[in-house]
Amino acid sequence: MDSRDNPDSAGSAPVTRHLPGHIAAALAGAGGAADTAGQPWAGRSLAGDDGKIHNFEDDDGSADAGYLAAVGALLDGNGDEAAVVASLATARIFIPIIAQLAGTESMGGLEADKQADMALVTLKAADGRTAMPAFTSAKALAAWHPEARPVAVYAARAALSAVAEGAELLVLDPGSDLTWVIRRPAVWALAQQREWIPSYADEALAAEITATAAGFPAVRNIVLLPGSGVPAVTGTGGSMPGGGAGPELQVVLYLEDGLDAAAVQDLLAGLQQAWSRNVLFAERVDSIEIKLRRAVQ
Repeated sequence: MDSRDNPDSAGSAPVTRHLPGHIAAALAGAGGAADTAGQPWAGRSLAGDDGKIHNFEDDDGSADAGYLAAVGALLDGNGDEAAVVASLATARIFIPIIAQLAGTESMGGLEADKQADMALVTLKAADGRTAMPAFTSAKALAAWHPEARPVAVYAARAALSAVAEGAELLVLDPGSDLTWVIRRPAVWALAQQREWIPSYADEALAAEITATAAGFPAVRNIVLLPGSGVPAVTGTGGSMPGGGAGPELQVVLYLEDGLDAAAVQDLLAGLQQAWSRNVLFAERVDSIEIKLRRAVQ
């Protein structure tokens, strides 16, 4: 062979090129009778259903059509928050996983990763609560954190993970033009695969709140309305009637005339204490704001 075909042999000793240590170590440990989880290669089939790795192999990574339709209906004035959450009951979403190196080991004089922990990502909401981000598409996740690994799961499974991590909020597509906050009661409902009813539209809850207020004669009437934090601001500056992170339930109290400031404060303290002891209230109300009105005589 002519020296021109092999530059390393022209006038000098051959140059030895080495693979990076972590790659060489990985190759050195490969080729065994089992995979890294200890499962034998023998007898495995990659044909038909045996070759399927997960439920989303034909997934192109785009957002779920049912979710997009529900959000579109909400924006057009034909839908509501409950329909959007209901669309997630069968939707695939992505949760971001970040690899964290836990240690290294030496293999044949080469340093290799000994353990890399895969960690769920959590955020802190403006009110201090823990929130778990999730994404409706792989593209949205990559735009948010290019180094995060997208793990495809059903939204119900993501809700279970959020509960396990102590997260009270599940935030869909944070940082995008359309961010949707799933509040604690809706997260629990998704995790339990049951219907979620917004607190301001919950007739059973309204009955409980009204019954509790019956012990306070100064309260003449109660009305439940969507809170000021229900709407969300889109990336284009518009408003969407759902998916917001602020107060979810507005309780309008119609009080008898003639109460002074101290009497009103005592009344509110007593009501809030009574509501806090109510199991249904604790389960179905995420956040509350109270408005006072004078009862019409």
